[in-house]
Amino acid sequence: MFEKLMDSYKTLIIIPFIIALLSLSFVTIHGFDYGIDLKGGSQADLVLQDSVTGGDIENLLKTNLHATEVKILNSNNKEITIETDTSSNATAFTDALKGKAKVSTFNTIGPILSEEAMGQIYLALAFAFIFMAATVFIVFREPVPSIGVILAALFDIIIAIGGMSLFKIPLSIASVGALLMLIGYSVDTDILLTTRLLKRKEGTVIERAKAAMKTGLTMSLAAIVAMLILYLSTVIFMPKATTLSNISAVLIIGLCGDIITTWLMNLGILRWYIEKRQARKLEKFSISEETKEVKETNKDNTKKSKKRSKKKTSNKRPKGKKRKNKNKNKKGGN
Repeated sequence: MFEKLMDSYKTLIIIPFIIALLSLSFVTIHGFDYGIDLKGGSQADLVLQDSVTGGDIENLLKTNLHATEVKILNSNNKEITIETDTSSNATAFTDALKGKAKVSTFNTIGPILSEEAMGQIYLALAFAFIFMAATVFIVFREPVPSIGVILAALFDIIIAIGGMSLFKIPLSIASVGALLMLIGYSVDTDILLTTRLLKRKEGTVIERAKAAMKTGLTMSLAAIVAMLILYLSTVIFMPKATTLSNISAVLIIGLCGDIITTWLMNLGILRWYIEKRQARKLEKFSISEETKEVKETNKDNTKKSKKRSKKKTSNKRPKGKKRKNKNKNKKGGN
């Protein structure tokens, strides 16, 4: 099974690109739901009437104020502190409660993160990718492995953002933190794969990739199971802990995407790179062997030509001796 996967790696590289494009299309079509901490809203301290729960207040505010996000920050018997993502006034807020609670204090809150702060976050993400690429390049001394690691991390973020848009997970401080955590998870598995394939020499490429896949999948699945347990626990037992559920949901989506990008795309890129490098070595080796053979044949030819020339010179008699012999013959004849 794994050998077949490795043989068709060129086709499998395309799959993460398709998923990333689909994720971007989800973001383009559906957009984002921004959290209260990014777009602002209203905060109020309420005194609940008899037989009224925090869930009833949430339903009233979502229905009457058209709020998409309602958070209960503090709950003490009949007094609660609540936040909504709508910037309404105190009168509209009181009317939306329908007499189920009294408003003791009311404030309109602005976004904690301004546009300038969001720009700084984008710069931080960009610098994180640049320094990550530089570190990988310094370690491996090759541009192709660093490009594979960066592409895998980038696609993980894109897939996670697409999942947030599809499943209506709000973009908030918590989800931004989860995206930053996801970069670390992605780099771990990609560095593991790249180190096993390029630095180690024992076994074949397929054997090294298989061993790296076992370790990497164990790491990723352990993290996914942990985040899944956290998500189910918060949804079932602590429904008001939306921050934890949002973090775990983003990480689950991103880690599932990391399995695809690492073991299909990055593994395929590294396999293609190793094959090209080996082909270059064989080509250089064959050229050097040919040049050696040519040099050896040239040496043999020069040696043979020297021997022939020596033989020719040894077979020739000197001219002085011939003349002496001729003179002797003439004298004897006389």
